[in-house]
Amino acid sequence: MSERSVNEQLRGLRQQARLGGGAKRIEAQHGKGKLTARERVELLLDPGSFEELDLLVEHRCTDFGMESKHFAGDGVVAGYGTVGGRMIFVFAQDFTVLGGSLSETHAAKICKVQDMAAKMGCPIIGLNDSGGARIQEGVAALGGYADIFLRNTMASGLVPQLTGIMGPCAGGAVYSPALTDFIVMVENSSYMFITGPKVVKTVLNEVVSSEQLGGAVAHATRSGVAHFTAPGDGQAIALLRQLLSYMPQNNMEDPPVVPTDDPPDRADASLDTVVPEDPNLPYDIRLVIGSVADRGSFLEVQAAWAPNIVVGFARLDGRSVGIIANQPQHLAGVLDIKASIKAARFIRFCDAFNIPLLTFVDVPGFLPGTAQEHGGIILHGAKLIYAYSEATVPKVTVITRKAYGGAYCVMSSKHLRGDVNLAWPTAEIAVMGPKGAVEIVFRNELKAADDMATRQAELEQDYKDKFANPYVAARRGYVDDVIQPRSTRRAVIRALRMLATKKDTNPVKKHGNIPL
Repeated sequence: MSERSVNEQLRGLRQQARLGGGAKRIEAQHGKGKLTARERVELLLDPGSFEELDLLVEHRCTDFGMESKHFAGDGVVAGYGTVGGRMIFVFAQDFTVLGGSLSETHAAKICKVQDMAAKMGCPIIGLNDSGGARIQEGVAALGGYADIFLRNTMASGLVPQLTGIMGPCAGGAVYSPALTDFIVMVENSSYMFITGPKVVKTVLNEVVSSEQLGGAVAHATRSGVAHFTAPGDGQAIALLRQLLSYMPQNNMEDPPVVPTDDPPDRADASLDTVVPEDPNLPYDIRLVIGSVADRGSFLEVQAAWAPNIVVGFARLDGRSVGIIANQPQHLAGVLDIKASIKAARFIRFCDAFNIPLLTFVDVPGFLPGTAQEHGGIILHGAKLIYAYSEATVPKVTVITRKAYGGAYCVMSSKHLRGDVNLAWPTAEIAVMGPKGAVEIVFRNELKAADDMATRQAELEQDYKDKFANPYVAARRGYVDDVIQPRSTRRAVIRALRMLATKKDTNPVKKHGNIPL
């Protein structure tokens, strides 16, 4: 065969492989408002940077008529390229090829880029759009899933792992995304569940749609499985690119610094009045976050789940920080099961990847009641304690208002190795609120009082003067400084600059036993 023929044959093979399941299936994918796997990869990566691996791989199954169904690439596009000039690895399941079903070779392609990402110390992004395990391959396909799960686990805390759910993701397929760091789901075209609506109907006689059972909204608001949702493929991929910009390449590096023209000593007088005079009135902690962070840099994570705590990435002085903040607008900012889990997982991600933690505290305590106690609030609240305690990254805390009881301890207090702990003059640091304290400590005196209401008001004011302020804690060194709210950005940036060279370690051990 001539050199020209050889080259033409190669071009033909590559051209055919890039068509995936063929023009009709591509048209059907577009008809659903979805991009193809290749279009998603091209949109994710910097233009012209994609280098594909295993383009010509085919499955080896000969059962159930599979010997006549061969597609180059076997239903997944895999390789490497750059995002914002930084190297990443990527795989995207191709629904146009056998429904994106996972075979032994399909899984091997994913495992190959997972191994390379770990070796090269680069993030990996998976774009899932698959009908599940390829039934014709039986246990070989199941083994492929397990091979992927193992690599997800080994890469955890080593390199960032991000997932885009761009279509169906069911059965064993959902566990790989769940093992990654962040999940973005596309609204109205993606879903995740262990067992589908048909099985649910058969086993439980419960009628539910795929969207109700495991759609983007369900997982963003009810289960907390999804960290972000987006209205379409393009927006989901843009979110993945944005999310990646806050992260380092791996656990041995620092996140990239983004130049900013936002002055580090910028003051905001509106912060002096953001906390209402009435301690029972709410305010939006995101106003505080937006004021302190570099302008427009805050990216909230899991905004629709456990809204009584706000977590997300921002930049201060151009550097990435992870923010955790009680939200007085929801349940008064109380800590409950969901909030504890949400914050703990986010803290552990930041700590694994050298992202400093900035905590804003306005918390009246843990949510009481039988639902919380029987649901394991003790266990789940302990996760938050564990996460803050083991974190060795720089930790800066600002108490804006309430810091009561055990919740004071939990929210990155000095006692859990907080590095710089600041308070506003409006801070109230005490075992509990004045009303509850007075009713317990002075219950006999109140019973004997001629005018119980007046006496209670006097005692509450006395308690406020003595304890419901930041100065008792400041005298003990539990708070490093009491600052004017308007100067919070300046104080936090100075603290983070000072902490940039911090070195801290935990005892040498195989691993701790976090209360799961």
